[in-house]
Amino acid sequence: MADAKVIPFDDDRSRGGAQRPARRRSGGPRGAAPDAPAAPVSALPGQQAVSQGPQGGQGPQEAAEAVAPQRPDGEGVRERPGAHWDRRIAGGLAFLRRRITGEYEVDEFGYDEELTDQVLMSLLRPFHEKYFRVEVKGVENIPAEGGALVVANHSGTLPLDGLMMQVAVHDHHPAQRHLRLLAADLVFMLPVVNELARKAGHTLACAEDAQALLERGEVVGVMPEGFKGIGKPFSERYKLQRFGRGGFVSTALRTGTPIVPCSIVGAEEIYPMIGNAKTLARLLGFPYFPITPTFPWLGPAGLVPLPTKWTIQFGEPIPTDGYPPEAAEDPMLMFNLTDQVREQIQHTLYKLLVQRRSVFF
Repeated sequence: MADAKVIPFDDDRSRGGAQRPARRRSGGPRGAAPDAPAAPVSALPGQQAVSQGPQGGQGPQEAAEAVAPQRPDGEGVRERPGAHWDRRIAGGLAFLRRRITGEYEVDEFGYDEELTDQVLMSLLRPFHEKYFRVEVKGVENIPAEGGALVVANHSGTLPLDGLMMQVAVHDHHPAQRHLRLLAADLVFMLPVVNELARKAGHTLACAEDAQALLERGEVVGVMPEGFKGIGKPFSERYKLQRFGRGGFVSTALRTGTPIVPCSIVGAEEIYPMIGNAKTLARLLGFPYFPITPTFPWLGPAGLVPLPTKWTIQFGEPIPTDGYPPEAAEDPMLMFNLTDQVREQIQHTLYKLLVQRRSVFF
């Protein structure tokens, strides 16, 4: 395939050329001197007069607004019906053309920013806004630029919490930053899921990939509990599991990027895991095989998550740029920072649970 390049989604250059400048009349009224100033334009009812020349104090934009048709209530005339859909259809056709001709680009991890923004986010957004009704707090704690490591709790039997966190950062952050999630190797062993994960910016949960992304100034998301968190029984909901060996802290120290704790409430109840068929899980090569009140009893219908009410809160960042380079090799420091992040997430979870009125409202 030829090298691809990114073309803006709403590029209008293919739908029309540059407009010609308006032709200006040089002559005045018959019999007037050639250098005489033009007579002022009389204002129509409900409009302001437009001054001619630089002495009027109006630029082209102000002049256009002054002569624009006005409604009795003073508001401008709206665009013709269907113009919005015409632009969307034209943009969609341009997007399809770029996908077919390969005029787009992906990075070395397989991340396709255009596809993520225009397609994948559009598919996830209804779940985020309408189904789970996610309330996002403290997203401004993620820096507007530069690298940052977002560390969150993990739960829900299926990893929907990571996807909802990705939408939260993209849609609610003032800079609309993209969250690059670190995923387990099982994700990249599943057909279709592997390709979609790469396109959405996910990469293998290893120190090398995480460090490369942070050094490039990306926002990286990690859930250190792994399968221990997502596959824990419902009776242990909102109790954080072990955070591994603190590898994420070591990566943050090497790159000098801040650690942003993130607490997610609501994901624990979407698939209440009341049992685990361990024998079947081993046969299928899964870390666990969940048994919920609806799955496998209702078949495919049991895969529909319960419409719980979610809250995602990003905490105060923990800086790491004040430590010397050799601090990444200090096991005691890594343990202390890991425990600090874990305690902050756990404390916020308890606080959000106390404030929650209901699981579903």
